[in-house]
Amino acid sequence: MALGGCSGDTDPSPEKKPTASGSPAADKKKPDSDASASSPASAADRSTAEGAVAAWVTAVVKQQPEEACLVMAEPAKGSTPAKVGSAETCGDGAPDRKQIDATVKQLGESFTPKPPSADPKVEVAKAPAGGDTAEFPADKITVDGQTLEKIVLSHSTGVTADQLDIKVQSSRIEDSWYVTNLDFDIG
Repeated sequence: MALGGCSGDTDPSPEKKPTASGSPAADKKKPDSDASASSPASAADRSTAEGAVAAWVTAVVKQQPEEACLVMAEPAKGSTPAKVGSAETCGDGAPDRKQIDATVKQLGESFTPKPPSADPKVEVAKAPAGGDTAEFPADKITVDGQTLEKIVLSHSTGVTADQLDIKVQSSRIEDSWYVTNLDFDIG
């Protein structure tokens, strides 16, 4: 299982312009505490879009590729059915596992706040209601109280907030939510 946004060019260095499609700030912005989801430390909450995104970001920061993969999916396209993360697609022997490991390592370096914590607290602001997909910009996702946007900027050289555009998309598939796209663009 590979998140389309994660299987392409995801190097967040300023020399590259990574983009992703298909299936992976200067000031601190905190999501509304009553309208957000927090990541559980050990289990993915796929009952809400916010829970799925929080679980995925937590797994990426904690460098847990299998856990990140299990909350990822590729939505149905035409006659091709949706493909959700499973033990077969995410386990050690999975065909895409090396790519997933590399992507999680790379994203983890960019998504981890300084100083890093052993058990990061990830919160995702509630997305506006609307159908079976939801999109979360990096300034609506916090890791240990810092926006994902601010964290990524702190790891970059020469990139400004107005050049950075990161969005995580979640989709409902068979009554559960999964991360289905990462749009990571520097430009």
